[in-house]
Formats: sequence, structure tokens, C-alpha cells
Amino acid sequence: MSDALKHECGIALLRLLKPLEYYKEKYGSAFYGIQKMYLLMEKQHNRGQDGAGFASIKMDVKPGQRYISRVRSNQQQPVQDIFAQINERINEELTLHPEYNDSVELQKENIPYIGELFLGHLRYGTFGKNSIESVHPFLRQNNWMHRNLIVAGNFNMTNVTQLFNNLVELGQHPKELADTVTIMENIGHFLDDEVSDLYQDCKNEGYTKQEASAVISERLNIARILKRASKQWDGGYAMAGLLGHGDSFVFRDPAGIRPAYYYQDDEIAVVASERPAIQTVFNVPFEKVHELDPGHAIVIKKNGGISVQEIIPAVTKKACSFERIYFSRGSDAEIYKERKELGRLVLPQVLEAINNDTDNTVFSYIPNTAETSFYGMVEAAQDFLNQRKNNHILENRHTLTAETLEELLKVKIRTEKIAIKDAKLRTFITEDSSRDDLVAHVYDVTYGVIKPEDNLVIIDDSIVRGTTLKKSIIKMMDRLNPKSIVIVSSAPQIRYPDCYGIDMAKLEGLVAFRAAQELLIERGMQQVIDEVYQKSKAQENLPDSEVVNYVKDFYAPFSDQEISDKIAKMLSSEDTKADVKIIFQTVDNLHMACPKNLGDWYFTGDYPTPGGNRVVNRAFINFYEGNDARAY
Repeated sequence: MSDALKHECGIALLRLLKPLEYYKEKYGSAFYGIQKMYLLMEKQHNRGQDGAGFASIKMDVKPGQRYISRVRSNQQQPVQDIFAQINERINEELTLHPEYNDSVELQKENIPYIGELFLGHLRYGTFGKNSIESVHPFLRQNNWMHRNLIVAGNFNMTNVTQLFNNLVELGQHPKELADTVTIMENIGHFLDDEVSDLYQDCKNEGYTKQEASAVISERLNIARILKRASKQWDGGYAMAGLLGHGDSFVFRDPAGIRPAYYYQDDEIAVVASERPAIQTVFNVPFEKVHELDPGHAIVIKKNGGISVQEIIPAVTKKACSFERIYFSRGSDAEIYKERKELGRLVLPQVLEAINNDTDNTVFSYIPNTAETSFYGMVEAAQDFLNQRKNNHILENRHTLTAETLEELLKVKIRTEKIAIKDAKLRTFITEDSSRDDLVAHVYDVTYGVIKPEDNLVIIDDSIVRGTTLKKSIIKMMDRLNPKSIVIVSSAPQIRYPDCYGIDMAKLEGLVAFRAAQELLIERGMQQVIDEVYQKSKAQENLPDSEVVNYVKDFYAPFSDQEISDKIAKMLSSEDTKADVKIIFQTVDNLHMACPKNLGDWYFTGDYPTPGGNRVVNRAFINFYEGNDARAY
């Protein structure tokens, strides 16, 4: 993705199902869990650049011993930083106390972070400052072991204010209006409720207070707590939690918007945001790693019992398609295949744009994430060229000579590495994105491979704001003096804000929205803008279930091609010599390529939860009124 875009967070939960001595004997270290957590988090590092956090729980410790450890970082390399801190602390203890080296029991008693239950989080912030207080996991502490709650998640809620007010009505005084704190306190309230009820049961059954603690831990019904807590949640989420005594869970939203995968055997149970991370770290095949069903939670009890339970009835699955287009690593077998298919399916539009002239066309891609789609596009182009060759041979089979046949077979699709991203420069610029002159140099280009009669086709995975295209890529491609520049997006036009995790909160930041706005003004149709505002404004006090997405009317007067053509003009400078064309994937082709991830609200405006329609209307009201605020 050429535009900078912050997106989903990542989670990793690991439960060791054997005593620590087992891992020491089999794998040579009682630090097995910590080592695996480091790998799980590094393998998902693409999901977090703003911060990372790690928490661990020791089970069955004596009163007075510390059993929860947590470390968080918002440094430039947060995963490296937190595990450097962990290793430093462990090595310090082992150096001061050499006797710990040969005793797993002493290590567990005296060294932090060594335990049986772990939770890691990678933060890609979509709201709030990049402060250490914003980094997960969050901790809710209590002297009762089973009332301690650690929460981390990949989520955004559309109705945080409502959930906050619900807590106030319950008599609480939440310290912050933020979805993570609100959700944690929401779960914590019903956890306290459950513990209180169980304590009363134990009291009635004649257990002493000390005996009751163990009974409560055993009887805690995590599924019931989550059902009560989540009744009014509206959003996309994969929510992970640890309880101080050793229970844990990961809970996925009923539309399956945010991803979660799990694997279990007799040694471990693990949950992560991405399947390949689990496959690689534990060396298990694709079919052994399962997707957590929407609306379900995987619950791991302290005693090692594992169950997958329905918490909220699933609705129509709308798993985020951006996971397949861009966010998740392409090493997943399904995702790799789907990204190639996205490139293959967009080729007919490319051929139309270059008048089928593949002989005078160079195909390339914006580095990294678009590379797989590029392979699919080039393979489809090669198939097209082979068909042309076949047709020519059949039509001229009586006059072909060995020389002319050899020349014909030499013709290939031309591919080059044209754009090279300067990652260090890009990282520096994100601290102050207003430095336009620096943005223009985010990419270098390869000179000497483009002829004046060539079309240059560049595929990107998506086009969001168009800023880097306008300020950098198109200008740099134009220096190569091609006849035309065709920018291909493997994703459709992004027209609507996301409210479930991606940092696309403002309509005016989307180039497709700005293009439609300019078209309305150019054609004297400003009344459409006013009408959409009035309709949106009239719904402000309606229940979410009755709100309609009227922002669709903003785009309705124009075809997809008209908006694409307008975007091409907007992103070209006056001094651009080449003819610039912009091609977007169609929504139908997206669904063909990614049949299991049909979430497409940022393209179509069809939000999977009622809160989404309220958010998009609020975003339009903010745009119309000049209110520089988020819509959720």
C-alpha cells in the first residue's frame, strides 16, 4: 500500500498445558513459553508498529508471591524492546543466583515472566496518542486472584459512549472514555458479579473463605461472563483475556470481522491473529490450525480444559477483506492464492487501458505487499500473450518459417523492478507527514528500462488517500518518460470510513470521496451534498438499528469509471507528461478472489453492524460542518 495506513492490531495467547519441568526436559529450558511468544509476536510484527505488550501468569503460587508480570513498550522496535527487557531481568536473576539455573521450581518462584500462561499484543493505534498508557495488555488488579483481569484485543467499538454510560449507570466511575478501558471494565463488572455469586454459593455450602477461592476458580463460567458483558457491543473484535488464577479466553465478534486462529495439542494451546504465525512457530500443517468461528470464544480453563463456545449467535460473516488484500502476511496459503487471483482478475481492465499492446508495456509493482498480486497479473498477461501466439501460429501455419517461429516464441511479457521503497526515509517521514518534499523521495526508480513508446503498468494493493501517488510515485514514474502510466489497484475504490480497526475515520481523507465531490461541483449537482447532509442529520437521534447509510447517494450519480478517471486527473500534476490512468478492482472480482472474507463496507458502504451506518453518517456530518473530529 503506497499510502501510509495504520490498521489492525495483533494478538498472541499461549497456554502451556504441561508442568514447566516438562519443557525443561524436552526442550532444554523452562523459558520455552517466553521463547515461543517472542516468535509469535515477531511473526506478526506487521500488525504493530506503535507498541507491543506482554503479560504472563504463574499458576498455583503461594500467597505473597508475585504471579502476574507485564511489560509494555512504545519504542521504535517495541517487540525487540520488551523481550530485551525480559531477557535482561532473567539474566540478572540467574547471575545473582546461580542456584536457579538447575531448578525450575526456583526459577518459577523467583524470576518474573516465567509461567504457564502468556498474552502478547501488537498495537497499531487507530485512536489516541502513542503513549505507553495506550499499549495493551491492560490490567485490572484485585487482591482476589480470580478478579485480576488482563485484556488485549484487536478491535474498535462503534458505541463506546453508550458502553461508558452503561458503566456509569452501574455505579462505576471509569477513568477514561476509551474502548479498551471501557471493555475491560465491562468484562470486569460481570466477572466481579460472577465471583460474588459463587462466593455466596460456597458460603451456603459450608466452605471456608480460603477453601472458597479454589472452588470459585474451578466453577467460574467464562462463557456466561462474556455473554453478559457483550450484549451491547457493536464493533469488530478479537478479544483476549487472562484471569489471575489461570483461566483465559479469546472471543471473536459475531460477524467475524477481526481474525483469530487457534491450535492445540497435548503440550500447548495457542491463539493468534494470523494462521502462518502458528504454523511456523509450532511447525504444524495448515489443516491443524483452525479459524475461531464468529461469535464464539475459545475458553482455556486453569485445569487445562479447552472448549469453543458460542457467546453471541453468528450473523452473516463479513470477515475483513483488507486482511486478504494487505494486512495479513501473504505466507498464508489461502491468502497467497487470493492475492494472485486479485492480480489475475484485474488484467482485462489493464489490457483495455493499453489497447492490448503487451509488446510495448512494462509491468511492475509498488514494493512488498503488492508483489503477490503482481505475479497473478503477470501470469494472466502471459496467458493472454500465449493465446495470441497460438492464434498467430494457427492462422499462419502454412507460411511460418523456423526463423519467424523462433522470433515469435521469443516475445515475452516485460517485467521490471521499477519502484524501490526507502524504508528508513518512510519511517522518518511518518513523524511529520506534512513534509511534502521528503514524501516525494520515498521511492527511487530504476532508469534505463522504459522506452518512450512504452506503457508502464504499476500495481498497488490499494489506493486510499492518493497522497504518495500524487507527491511521489507518478512524478517519479514520469521521469522515465513512458507513453502512459497505468496505476492498478488490486482493491476497489475505498469510499467509506472504517470503524472496526483500520485508521480510515474521515471521509475527506479518501481520494474517491474527494473525486466524487469535485464531480458533483463541476456538474452543478451541489444539492446532492446538501441532501445527503440533511438526511444524515435527521437520523442523529434514531436508534442504530433504524439508521440508513445515505452517503451512498453521494456516489450514486457516477459510474465507477467516471470516479476513476477523475482520480487520475486529480493525482496528475500539470507538468506530468505521460497519460495517467487509474484502474480499480471491481467488488464482484474481489468477492470471487476472496470468497471467505466478504467484508467490503469500505468499498460498498454495506456495514456489518448497525453502528457502522451511524458512524458513516456522522463522518459525513463532520465533513459538511467542517468539524475535524473522528466519527467514533
